[in-house]
Amino acid sequence: MKTIIVSTDFSPAAANATNYAADMALAIDADLLLLHIYQVPVSFTDVPVVVVSVDDVRKNTEEQLEQLKKNIEHITSGKIKIYTEARMGDVVDELGLLSDHVRPFAIVMGTKGHTAMERALFGSNTLTAIKKLHWPVICVPPGKEFGNGIKKIGLACDFKEVVNTTPAHTIKDLVKEFNGELHVLNVDYDNRQFDSETPEQSALLHSMLEELKPQYHFIKCKDIEEGINEFADENNLDLVIAIPKKHTLLEGLFKKSSTRQLVFESHVPVMCVHE
Repeated sequence: MKTIIVSTDFSPAAANATNYAADMALAIDADLLLLHIYQVPVSFTDVPVVVVSVDDVRKNTEEQLEQLKKNIEHITSGKIKIYTEARMGDVVDELGLLSDHVRPFAIVMGTKGHTAMERALFGSNTLTAIKKLHWPVICVPPGKEFGNGIKKIGLACDFKEVVNTTPAHTIKDLVKEFNGELHVLNVDYDNRQFDSETPEQSALLHSMLEELKPQYHFIKCKDIEEGINEFADENNLDLVIAIPKKHTLLEGLFKKSSTRQLVFESHVPVMCVHE
């Protein structure tokens, strides 16, 4: 059975991501696992003092998760199985341990928190999850609804070492699961990234994804992330797939400004999946 994990901090952005994940679970007949990872508040004076007990924090967390579960059950008319889990520890570490056990179809996270502090912390958690986790992570922008599903999917590609870096199996499973259409997006400007291997690499990618009948789009833009986001908006894409990898056009994914553009400023959910 497919499972979608939602990491929530109970903020409005996380609630929106939860609703998105619930609708996705309905669409593909998947279970939903609501996860909250907490830390015990500590007051740092001369001597660190625990503000509340671990038991109190856990109890409060479990109550919030149970209420969230009831809300989702009501919205989905009880059509999907929903599980909850509360864990104490580092958000990404615990999320990684749980994911390795559950083997989720995807991990869904919001891109912004409720307050400035939450935006910094939750945003940081999202970025770290993208970098460290080897499971697909879908970053849902504020206010984005699942709507009619995921029909138009963009794949950001630089045509570099495609055989070793493209998770073709994951991409094909996703596109087929939603009966979607795949659009391969390559951003360049004045052929600065074009070299002698580009034709061969593009042919290899097409061979890997040929059964999906992908459409190719060559976008002229000086900024890769800006070009992807503009294309996604103008062509009503439902999801953009990014493959974080080193020494490529997308290595800037983890630089602060580029990440803000591609993930935090996108109006379209971005799914990051490693090679």
